[in-house]
Amino acid sequence: MENRNVTLSLPKALLRKAKLMALTRETSLSGLMAQLLAEAVANDDEYAQASRLHRAWLERDIDLGTHGDIGWTRDELHER
Repeated sequence: MENRNVTLSLPKALLRKAKLMALTRETSLSGLMAQLLAEAVANDDEYAQASRLHRAWLERDIDLGTHGDIGWTRDELHER
């Protein structure tokens, strides 16, 4: 995969902490950023897929045992 250079502007304090984080993980700042962005993209892809599956499930006609006939009222359900 071909890498591309990007310019990133960060607050000094954040940059300092990010460099220390990269150092403790024995990687470069560029490597750390690539790893974190790859994880964020993967999480976003997984969420999008789960959302599509959930919507498809909700759109199905699912019989919950009532056969479309609700034989009770809200008040009956909440009777005390």
